[in-house]
Amino acid sequence: MSTAKKAQPKRSWLGRMFRRLLRLMLILVLAAIALLVDGHQQLGAPLGLSEPRNFDIDAGSSLPKILANANEQGIFAAHRQAIYLGLLARIDGRAAAVKAGEYRIEPTMTPRSLLALWVSGKTVLHELQLIEGWRFADALKKVRESPVLTQTLAPDLDDAGLMAALGQPGKSPEGRLFPDTYRFSKGMSDVAFLRKALAAQEQVLAEEWASRDPNLPYDGPEQALIMASIIEKETGVAAEREQIAGVFVRRLQIGMRLQTDPTVIYGIGSAYDGNIRSRDLLTDTPYNTYTRDGLPPTPICLPGRASVHAAMHPAAGDALYFVGKGDGSHQFSATLAEHNEAVRRYQLGGRGAAQ
Repeated sequence: MSTAKKAQPKRSWLGRMFRRLLRLMLILVLAAIALLVDGHQQLGAPLGLSEPRNFDIDAGSSLPKILANANEQGIFAAHRQAIYLGLLARIDGRAAAVKAGEYRIEPTMTPRSLLALWVSGKTVLHELQLIEGWRFADALKKVRESPVLTQTLAPDLDDAGLMAALGQPGKSPEGRLFPDTYRFSKGMSDVAFLRKALAAQEQVLAEEWASRDPNLPYDGPEQALIMASIIEKETGVAAEREQIAGVFVRRLQIGMRLQTDPTVIYGIGSAYDGNIRSRDLLTDTPYNTYTRDGLPPTPICLPGRASVHAAMHPAAGDALYFVGKGDGSHQFSATLAEHNEAVRRYQLGGRGAAQ
């Protein structure tokens, strides 16, 4: 009897401990369920934005730092969203897959869709447009003024140094960038952008050269690019590009000087004040096609693909002259007599845009 009485308190103590453990486990299970429910709700709830916002992730940033920055900037509706998002990323292995860049965050996004965006690497794309007919200096100024390109080129870098940096040493930069609207992510370097535009022009030139008309008076694609730049500056009506190309090609073929004002203007450089005077036509420069035979030494602007195509496919005919009508279009003539009459008709006795 005495042995049974001594064992009873031990069983009672074990029972109490077991019941306490059950209650603790139940509490933990309920807490876990509550956390899961709250986490599910928070991860699926909208972020704390009332309007779209751009958010930068620096290269090498850890996920905790990224989440802390986002939280400080008011991206999350509640701090718990950041906590749950960090847990989710670690659980499913995406914590190290977040990519650096600038992201556009919409108010309708949730923490789940935000993580998916960061992992996708679909960063904001900015635009920079290079215009047909611009000089290289105009394009470079636009690149240097871009607030989203990373500027690495020295402000006083000359053309030779610039072309060396672009991997094209010994070449003139004029005309070598393809005029287009380029889209790129924030942080792209100025050199990378210029190389992209340069590669685009090289591709266009190679494609057009491969399908060019026979018997063109060019020593190679470089001369075709020079011709394209002249066509670009002379064309006021797109449909006339091939006709203008035909005039200049025929002049080259018979040894006649091009006598085109845009090349003279380019040779004048910064001294050009908007007017061409008789003395300008008589002042010899490497670009004065009134005083020199053949093509100028380099392009005079950035030609677009249509002008490059026209240089490779000039229109057939016998016209050797053209004069502006005053509306952007031209009157084409085969003889000097016809041309002089067109000049009197459209230029009121002035030389104007006659070629």
